[in-house]
Amino acid sequence: MDVPTYRELRERTDAPPGSSWGVFGPGDQLGAVNNITPESVVAAAGLIRTGRTFNLDYPLNTFVPSPAGTRPATRHQIFANNPHHRDDWLDSFYLQSTSQIDGLRHMRHPRYGFYGGVPDEAVRVGSPDLGIQLVAEKGVAGRGVLLDLGRYFERTGDPIDLSTNRMFTPDELDAVAADAGVTFRPGDILLIRLGWVPFFLGLPVEERPKGRGRSGNPGLIQSEAMLEWIWDHRFAMIAADNSGLEATPVNPDSGWVDPAEEAPPKGPSHNGMLHRPLLALLGVLIGELWALEPLAEACAADGVYEFFVTAKPVNLVGGVGSPPNAIAIK
Repeated sequence: MDVPTYRELRERTDAPPGSSWGVFGPGDQLGAVNNITPESVVAAAGLIRTGRTFNLDYPLNTFVPSPAGTRPATRHQIFANNPHHRDDWLDSFYLQSTSQIDGLRHMRHPRYGFYGGVPDEAVRVGSPDLGIQLVAEKGVAGRGVLLDLGRYFERTGDPIDLSTNRMFTPDELDAVAADAGVTFRPGDILLIRLGWVPFFLGLPVEERPKGRGRSGNPGLIQSEAMLEWIWDHRFAMIAADNSGLEATPVNPDSGWVDPAEEAPPKGPSHNGMLHRPLLALLGVLIGELWALEPLAEACAADGVYEFFVTAKPVNLVGGVGSPPNAIAIK
């Protein structure tokens, strides 16, 4: 498929500049997941050499209190209809409270709205537009690639301070990829390890909110160059082991910060975040708080940073996000 470059998308006049709306066909609501093809899945299956599997989801309630500050703990209930039977249900199950995929409903662009021009009134409970069920039906399966920023910068004498803001650039990501012997292919599922979750969980509970967000969180820089890097590599999805994928506080020089936008009464501000153009304009799914430690250890041990990976979101019509239910196979 002939996919325009990001620079070409920036020149569009038939849709918002810098958007992929319509690139994958009229009315498309899957975005970059379309980069996964039957051919790319078959090729990725050939990466399975040992059959060793790696769970990429943290358990529910791992992140309590929630780093976002607006998601209470999930309550698991079990009942029995007779002595030989068990059944269960969940209360307060926030689909983005632990390892997660942010679907295309998660964020709208302040000027252009939701991905593909889907109207605000269509994004509601029970309606299918941009719902996570579309990703569940398609499935995310293909070649996974790990960029282990934590190990790379530690080994090169520049360890990441996980307690504060550090903005990683496309050039730095390229350096990590080159060091690992990784080249990218269309349809790749990119995983980025910082080592942030072990740091966060190692803090006393009362101090954990200080480990992300407002006080600083390492991650990807907010910039047009980063959007270009992500889009032109044609990733199907990009996921990380931190809270949000991107660095916070946001880059004040991105050109995306609106000084007139009021801060929300609760929860983090999204003003100037990479989330907005990445989800609403380019349609690239975001993964957050993924469990990457065992996988990263295995990649460091065998020197192979590519593998087969699957993610199957909850098949909830109209869902905004979901636990990834992800597994990597080496």
